[in-house]
Amino acid sequence: MLMIRAIIRPDKSSKVLNALFEAGYVAVTKIPVVGRGKQRGIKIGDVTYDELPKEMLLIVIKDEDKDFAVTTIIEAARTEPKGAFGDGKIFITPVEEAYTISRGTKEL
Repeated sequence: MLMIRAIIRPDKSSKVLNALFEAGYVAVTKIPVVGRGKQRGIKIGDVTYDELPKEMLLIVIKDEDKDFAVTTIIEAARTEPKGAFGDGKIFITPVEEAYTISRGTKEL
């Protein structure tokens, strides 16, 4: 299993969640976060906004679904056909074990 952590623009959250749902990924955790990427925030006039609001989506998938899930997120989260600074980032890490609390069972 793999965990996808997708950091996206808040205004793209609904579109990405809908795309994931339509693709068959219904189990998603959404967390509001703040941060900055390579652009180091945004400057408007004399004010620099160092931390920008984002949404983090957490999804656990089968290894073989990785490319499809990543493509689904990218296509839904881009702001322009070629994308723009601040569209987000996707991180993928292995999941060693997962348990369902209500049943007390280990996931395969």
